[in-house]
Parts: sequence; structure tokens; C-alpha cells
Amino acid sequence: MKKDFIFISESVTEGHPDKICDQISDAIVDNFLQQDIFSRIRAECAVFTNIVFIAVNFNSNAIVDLPFIARRTIKLIGYDDNNPFNAQNCSILTSIRESGIQKNLVDEREMSDENINKIKALDQATVFGFACNQTSAYMPLSVWLSHKLARRLISVRSQNILPYLEPDGKTQVGIEYRSRKPYRIYSITIIASQSKTESQGGPSLRKLYSDILEHVIYPSFIDEEIKPDERTKIFVNPEGPIILGGPYIHSGLTGRKNAVDTYGEYARHGDSALSGKDPMRIDRIGAYAARYVAKNIVAAGLADECEVQLSYSIGFSAPVSVQIETFGTGKISDEHLAKIVNKYFDLRIGGIIKSFNLRRLPTITRGGFYRKLATYGHVGRMDIGLPWELTDKADIIRQDIF
Repeated sequence: MKKDFIFISESVTEGHPDKICDQISDAIVDNFLQQDIFSRIRAECAVFTNIVFIAVNFNSNAIVDLPFIARRTIKLIGYDDNNPFNAQNCSILTSIRESGIQKNLVDEREMSDENINKIKALDQATVFGFACNQTSAYMPLSVWLSHKLARRLISVRSQNILPYLEPDGKTQVGIEYRSRKPYRIYSITIIASQSKTESQGGPSLRKLYSDILEHVIYPSFIDEEIKPDERTKIFVNPEGPIILGGPYIHSGLTGRKNAVDTYGEYARHGDSALSGKDPMRIDRIGAYAARYVAKNIVAAGLADECEVQLSYSIGFSAPVSVQIETFGTGKISDEHLAKIVNKYFDLRIGGIIKSFNLRRLPTITRGGFYRKLATYGHVGRMDIGLPWELTDKADIIRQDIF
């Protein structure tokens, strides 16, 4: 296992075409569940130039206005009339199928343990969760900082600090590791779109670089222990100006940013999209449960790094395989940890839905719930009260062992 290496993770802003699609897909999931908590939904989206295509397969009593949801989401992201792609003028095509996707009409909160055991997986999936002690959020530092920079990039636009910025942007952070611990910031890259060329009154590349450095990069590291140093390589739009950005210049698709949604490729993740799926989809909620397990193990001080693998098979209520990998950092064996996990964590589909209250979160969360997950990560969030980010099992499993 490597001890010294450089690792780079990226993030994208909510105006990135792939993230536009994720947000529309999850806004649709929110809307269905707000009207019918037993809704089954699979929503996917694609965007390019000035066209939005939405495909939805569902079984629900809800009545959902897909074009309205899409336009509202695009407007919230910030695509106004100054961009060729905008909420008012984009063309929206929909393909809708009301299918016989199986619904579970019994509230998990009222079900006995025996009945929860009867809720079987309707899909096969192998999902992963990860946690480490590199940050207070138990996330790899590279993706944590990338998300932080992406948030700041949008913040300076929305606050009119840098009003010439457009919603589309990308960030990358390279971390130099020594003995598998973050040592220094190796590189920072910011890709920012702007509304005008220099000849039209927009910023020059030199001005853009200076503004991003002053208003985005430096403020993002004020409270960070490791900061850029004199050897840190900093790039801002290294290939030249990005005018307008968004779907006007590149396409987007739901579920194409799995690494951004999870651990920045520092750890493994499943190949299935997380966005656009209701809480019965194990490839979505299983990833949340696996993160919950991994985070509690690290928070309990049982490992510095922990990856949890859960494998689900059609017809089974619980994972057929639970694997733990602590990369040599565990205080006890990985096999012993797996037994602890099976003892204290309910990883059955019905158990996950019940524990996290996944059907009702869109109703009790102002502005919807799942749409907020669609940008800046489905895990490791400190800005949303995510049930799978709790460390409420840490003391229990620590006491069991020590």
C-alpha cells in the first residue's frame, strides 16, 4: 500500500450541465414523495444547448408538472436571460411512463421487525461507504477542499462580489500525502465561466486569476490547517476564457459525476447514479448506509480509514455480504469489525428507510431534500442534517470492543 503519493479530486458547481441534470432529477423525486410517500420513481435528465430532455418511470398517486419543476430548478441555479440556456426559453421534452414498479404501501415506522424483513431488494447492487480522519467531516481532504472551493466560487457570484461569473464551474485540488497523511497542497485548479469576453467588457485572464485568488482561494483556506504554500501550483482557466459555459458549450447527464457525489475517487464507489431514484432503490440508499457505518467506525477510533462494502441481491432483505477494509489502520481485525457491524447496524432495505426516515425527508425539509444532495456531495455534508452523517453509534461500538 502506498504511503507517499499525490492525489487529486474535483468538484463542480450547481451550474455544471451534469449537475443541472442531477438537480432536476432529484427535484422530481422530491415532488413525487411530497405528494405520495410511497411513490416509486426513476427520473433521468439530459441537457445540451437549449434543450432539456426528461425521462420518468413511476408508480405514484402524485400529479407532477415536470416542465415546471425543471424550469424552477434551472432558475434557482442562476441561469437567467443573459445566458442562451435559461429557465424561460429552454425547450423541455418529456418521456413519461406510468409503470408497475412495485410499491410498498406499509409505513416502515409502523412495521414489526418480521415485516421489515419481508421487504426484499428488487435490484442487485454492490455499494461502498468510506470515512477517514483527514477532516472534521471524516472525508478525504482533496474532495473536501474541492467542494469548498466550488461553493465559494458560486458564493462570490451570488453575492455580486464577482458578478461577471456564470453558474458553471469546476475545481480541482491536489494533495501531497506522506505516510498516507495530508502533508501539503500540491495544486489548485479553478475553471470559471464568465458572461463576457474581455473585448465585451469582461475580465482579462490576468484579472480573473487575481480575483479568483483573492475572493475564492484565499478565503477558502482561512480556517484550514494545511494551506497553499510557495510551491503550490495554482491554475485558473489554463486553457483560456470560458464564455457563458453550461449546456451552451457542453452536455449534461444524470449520474455522470459519481466521484464528485462520493469520495473524489479516493475510495471506491458504485457505478450507479445516486440521483433520480426513490428510497426503495438500494443502489442509492445502500451507499448512504455504507457511509454511515464507515463514519461511525472511524469516529469510534477503531480505524483511521474505513471502507465498507455491502452487496445486495434480488430477493434478499439484507446484504448478502458485508466487507470491511481498514487499510492496516484498524485497532481490531477487519473480520471482527464486520461482526460488530452486523450486530449494531440494520442494513436491511426496510431498516435503512426506517432509520433515516427517507420517505418523509422531502416533506419535512424546507425546499425539498434530495435536490440538495445533488451538488457538493451526497456524503460528508456539514450544511445539511443528513441522518447517515450522524455518529450516534460510535460510543456503542467502542464500548463493545473496549
